[in-house]
Amino acid sequence: MRSPLLDRPGAVEADGLDAGVAAHYGSDLREQRALVAGEAFVDLSHRDVVTITGPDRLTWLHALTTQYFEGLKPGTSTTALLLSPTGHVEHVMYGVDDGETFWLHTEPGAAAALVEWLQKMVFMSRVEIADVTDDYAIIWRPGAPEGEHLTRSGDDSLGGHEVFLPRAELAGLEGAAAGIWAYEALRIEAGAPRFGLDTDERAIPNELGWLGVGVHLEKGCYRGQETVARVHNLGRPPRRIVRLLLDGSVDHLPAHGYAVRVGDKQVGVIGSAARHHELGPIALALIKRNVDPSAVLEIVAEDQPTVTATQELLVDPEAGLHVRARL
Repeated sequence: MRSPLLDRPGAVEADGLDAGVAAHYGSDLREQRALVAGEAFVDLSHRDVVTITGPDRLTWLHALTTQYFEGLKPGTSTTALLLSPTGHVEHVMYGVDDGETFWLHTEPGAAAALVEWLQKMVFMSRVEIADVTDDYAIIWRPGAPEGEHLTRSGDDSLGGHEVFLPRAELAGLEGAAAGIWAYEALRIEAGAPRFGLDTDERAIPNELGWLGVGVHLEKGCYRGQETVARVHNLGRPPRRIVRLLLDGSVDHLPAHGYAVRVGDKQVGVIGSAARHHELGPIALALIKRNVDPSAVLEIVAEDQPTVTATQELLVDPEAGLHVRARL
C-alpha cells in the first residue's frame, strides 16, 4: 500500500520489505540528525496493524505469548513473541492496550498468518481479532509521547514511540519527515533486531537480546518456554547477535544474507546494514557464539569487495545475560 507521504518533495521509495514508504526525502544522514534532535517523524505505514478486543484479551495474550499481560495498564507499550514448541521465534509484535483494545503492529505482510494462528487459539475466550491494516497506520516519533491522539506503542529501545492513526490522516501530517533509511540506522545503532531481517527460522530469543524485552523471565506456561528457560539458565546460546562497525573505505553496504567469516570459515550472516551519521557503516549479524569477540570479521559476497568489521557485543557469549544497547 503506497503511502501518500511519497508525494512529498524529494521522496524516494524504499524497496524490498519496506516498499510503500520513503527510503529518504533527499538526505538520510540529515534526516537521522533531525530524528536525534526530535525534529522529525518516520512513516511506518507499510507495517501491518492488528486489534484484539474483548474482556479476556489480556489474560488470553498472557497465556499465549512470552510476555506478561495480566494487569497491563492502559498506555503501557510492550513487546511480545510467539514461539514454536521448540522455542523458535515465529512472530514478533509490538503493542499497547488502551483499556478496551490491544493495538499491535508487526512486519509488513505478517498480519494474515498471525491473525490466522490467533484465531485458532480463541476457543472459549471472549476475544475478537481483526487485521485493520487497511484502516490504520503507524508513524514513529522520537522522545516521549506528548498528547498524541489514539494510542501509542512499541519497542522503546530507540528512545521514541509509535502512534496508531487512521490511514486517511497520513496525508495531512505536518512537520518534517525522515525516511526508513534514517530510522533503520538508529535501530541498528541501538542493537534492536528486526524479525525477518536479523533473524531466521532457527532463531531463539536468547540469541537476539530479547530476554527481558519480549520475554518475561518470571512468567511460565507458554509455548517454547522450556527452550528459553534452559538456554537462559545454562547460558551459551548457540549463536549471538552482534553489532558490526564496518570498514568505511568500501563504497557499498553488505546486503542481507552476506556471509560473515573468520579466515576461511563462515561463522554467520549479515542481517541488516545502514550508514550512520556518526558511526559510518554499521550492521547487525547473527554469528556463532564461540567466535572470539575481539576477532576481526570479514564480510564476503561473490563479485563484491571483502569488507572487514569489528564486533560490539549485544549478547554475552559466555552466560545467560542478555544486553540491549539503548539510545
